[in-house]
Amino acid sequence: QVQLVESGGGLVQPGGSLRLSCAASGFTLDRYAIGWFRQAPGKEREGVSCISSRDGSTLYADSVKGRFTISRDNAKNMLYLQMNSLKPEDTAVYYCAARLITCSRWPGAYGYWGQGTQVTVSS
Repeated sequence: QVQLVESGGGLVQPGGSLRLSCAASGFTLDRYAIGWFRQAPGKEREGVSCISSRDGSTLYADSVKGRFTISRDNAKNMLYLQMNSLKPEDTAVYYCAARLITCSRWPGAYGYWGQGTQVTVSS
């Protein structure tokens, strides 16, 4: 059974950091690109970052470039999103999602999704 489980969310003050984790099971992670998406209340789900399986190339939304870093550990079947210099506008439910090989900015391109983890940035 394919499963993605996010963890690491929470409440953090502006300027703080969090590291999200995504544990994958039921499939071989090294064949899949993994994307991080987020959805704030009343807003559409948006792509935050992605890392491909082929060469480990990464994509970032302009709003998080220089602050967020995506990484993967295929041996452990784990994905990570290091989030620094967090802002209130980063508040959302964060999801990891998987699709074969290459990244896509479109949520509909991903066939596997986790249940999400809440990130709240507030003083």
